[in-house]
Amino acid sequence: MAHPKRKTSKTRRDKRRTHYKATAPTLAKDPTTGEAHLFHRAHWHEGKLYYKGKVLIDNSVEAEA
Repeated sequence: MAHPKRKTSKTRRDKRRTHYKATAPTLAKDPTTGEAHLFHRAHWHEGKLYYKGKVLIDNSVEAEA
C-alpha cells in the first residue's frame, strides 16, 4: 500500500474537498430608471437613491438656505 512521504495539511486537504464555486451576483433591473442593481439593495442614479422604483433620497435638488 502506498504511503505519502509528507503529511497533507488541513488547508490543502480542505481546498481539494471543497465544492463551492464563485458565481456572478444576480442583478435586477429597476423599473423606473432601467439601472441594473443587486436584489434588495437601494442604488444611486443621477443624484437620487432608488429602491423598488421609488425615490428615497433626492440629492439633485439644492437645499434651501
